[in-house]
Amino acid sequence: MDSRIFLILLYSMKDNLDIFRIQTNNVEPKKGRILIAEPFLPGNYFSRSVILLVAYSNKGAVGFILNKKVDLALRDVLPGFPEFNTDIYLGGPVATDSIYFIHKLGDKLPGSIHVLGNLYWGGDFDVLKQQISGGLIHPSDIRFFVGYSGWDSGQLERELKEDSWLVTDIEEETVMRDLHQESWVDFVKKAGNRYTVWENFPENPAMN
Repeated sequence: MDSRIFLILLYSMKDNLDIFRIQTNNVEPKKGRILIAEPFLPGNYFSRSVILLVAYSNKGAVGFILNKKVDLALRDVLPGFPEFNTDIYLGGPVATDSIYFIHKLGDKLPGSIHVLGNLYWGGDFDVLKQQISGGLIHPSDIRFFVGYSGWDSGQLERELKEDSWLVTDIEEETVMRDLHQESWVDFVKKAGNRYTVWENFPENPAMN
């Protein structure tokens, strides 16, 4: 049987096949862990996305998509911002008219929220601009996002029950690497052999 036909058949039966059920969701979501989208999760934002959770509680969750770079410069979205050669990523569908950031600056940036290891979220934006203007921040120390991903109370838990996301840990060094859409496969590989079948599926089997 042609491999493409086989994949389409599997896709059509995915709701009844055990290979598409996420068994490791006994790993609870929490700040500093990532969400890996299941192969068929639709939408321009979340399809093949890897999301770092920067906040999680019974009130909801906040995260940033790590692997969807956009072709923008900081000055495109922040006129008058100091010259700074860095990439911008699509953080999620919420507040896409705003810029957010994670960084490794720690206490050097007042108001930062600790996420994982030496990773922090947010902080005093005026101080950040001053430090960038003074050449005190290297592009590898910070990552900017347009928008963020957010879940109301109970929403993420419902999506986990529907096997929309695989929850797993991540090393802080990986968060700041040059990630892209295809990096989703690398994260799936690290999740274990059970998910090997995910790697071989096209984003839309019906189109192949």
